Amino acid sequence: MHKMLPPILMLILSLCSFTAAAENTELTNNLNKIQSLIDSDVKALPSTKGEIKNFLEYRIGRNATLLQETLKEQMDKTNPDVAFLKPYIVKQLAFTNAVEAYFAKQKAELMGEAGPGSDRKIMLGLMQIQREQDKLFTSEHELLSWAKTAGINVDAEGKAFVAALISRADDLNSFVYYNQERLNQAVADVQIAGADVSADQKSLVVELKERLDQSSSSLNSTIEILDAYGQNTALYKQTLFSVSGDITQDVLNFDVASNLLSEWMTIAKNQAMENGAGIMFKLIIFCLILFLSSLVGRVAKSVVQKAVSNSKLKFSMLLQDFFISLSGKVVFALGLLIALSQLGFELAPLLAGFGIAGVIIGFALQDTLSNFASGMMILVYRPFDVGDLINAGGVTGRVSHMSLVSTTIKTLDNQRLIVPNNKIWGDTINNITVEHQRRVDLTFGIGYGDDIEHAEKVLRDIVMAHPLVLKDPEPMIKLHTLGESSVDFIVRPWTKPEDYWDVYWDITRTVKMRFDAEGISIPFPQRDVHIYQTAIEK
Repeated sequence: MHKMLPPILMLILSLCSFTAAAENTELTNNLNKIQSLIDSDVKALPSTKGEIKNFLEYRIGRNATLLQETLKEQMDKTNPDVAFLKPYIVKQLAFTNAVEAYFAKQKAELMGEAGPGSDRKIMLGLMQIQREQDKLFTSEHELLSWAKTAGINVDAEGKAFVAALISRADDLNSFVYYNQERLNQAVADVQIAGADVSADQKSLVVELKERLDQSSSSLNSTIEILDAYGQNTALYKQTLFSVSGDITQDVLNFDVASNLLSEWMTIAKNQAMENGAGIMFKLIIFCLILFLSSLVGRVAKSVVQKAVSNSKLKFSMLLQDFFISLSGKVVFALGLLIALSQLGFELAPLLAGFGIAGVIIGFALQDTLSNFASGMMILVYRPFDVGDLINAGGVTGRVSHMSLVSTTIKTLDNQRLIVPNNKIWGDTINNITVEHQRRVDLTFGIGYGDDIEHAEKVLRDIVMAHPLVLKDPEPMIKLHTLGESSVDFIVRPWTKPEDYWDVYWDITRTVKMRFDAEGISIPFPQRDVHIYQTAIEK
């Protein structure tokens, strides 16, 4: 057959066969090298102790992981060479069984220890074994899957593996509940001790929390593998949910959801039968206190409103609104605390918790607190009041109202802008209407050929004739500058702040009309353009 192939094709086939053989040789050498290191360390392990033993255990685990990763890389190929990989898979399965037996021996040795402080040492050792077993069972699950792909009959091994998983899940399920109860008791002891809590009590809470997290993590890992084998894990998932309180997709499982619902209903029923009357009475008292607090808060707002409005201190409208709003909220807050105490809440820890939360929130809301502080400064120093026309924070308009964190301003074109208080307090505040008089600054220019005295008389007549111009202070009309193309007069009448624009626009319009009627020119900039022609030399 090969003799009939073209020479070039035979060469390509030979090269491909040689490359594949070379790759298999390199892979074989690599796998054999790793396996040799594992076998050597396993053989030396029984005769070692202490740190050397820990080191050998670490290196065996690391090399076993490296070997399995190499096998995984080969098995994940499109057409893996299962015949070549089969012996290594079988050997790895035997190795995992040996490691499981080793862990079982370690557990027995730990349980046999006794003496002062041995309980914590045993628990720490068991936690370490749990972590290692998590990796071991995951590895064995993967190897069994590869064995089926390679055509190896592992039915018996699979059944034994599932049985071991179920046994482990049962143990972990009980261990989770045990750790949870121990943790709850330890936390309760710390709360009872209060300021006298010891370092050992704190350390125990941390240790139990770590144990609970580890056992929950191991149970979750076991559940995932059991799910892959189609086993019923509803009971174990219910345990995880009861401990962690995390709502995951497992809650959608009918068995888990029904078990949880049944448990909650039983607890609610027992509580209702034993404490139903007392709870109902406390809820009625709670609602009644809140209702009375609301009524008292309204009365307090009315009293404060009358007090601040008639006060000789002449509070600004902003400060009056602040005191009125604050009084109602303070009364209701006190009523809420009293109502909570009727439900059995301890006010001292609650207030302490509010204090701690306040510090945390303070760091998180620094900008808001800056606005709050700026609002307090505005209320104290009263740079403006409700209805004032101001220019602050880059905004011009009338103050509508103000809270402790922001000020609402309506612009002259009736837009509502909410400006943070720190933007206002941290910038120049121009209160346009706080004074009762405002000067209108106008500039008018006449031509160099016009009569200055005549123009000045016309301007004075126009200003003095306007009904909104104040007689005192007296308007100022002066020749100001000699410009490039005009002689400029400044015209500065005084008026009320609310009449500013009326005076400005009326005088400007009247000046133009009177100047035209009196023959006074209003020059505008001009530029002469000169064009020069030059002869082009030929």
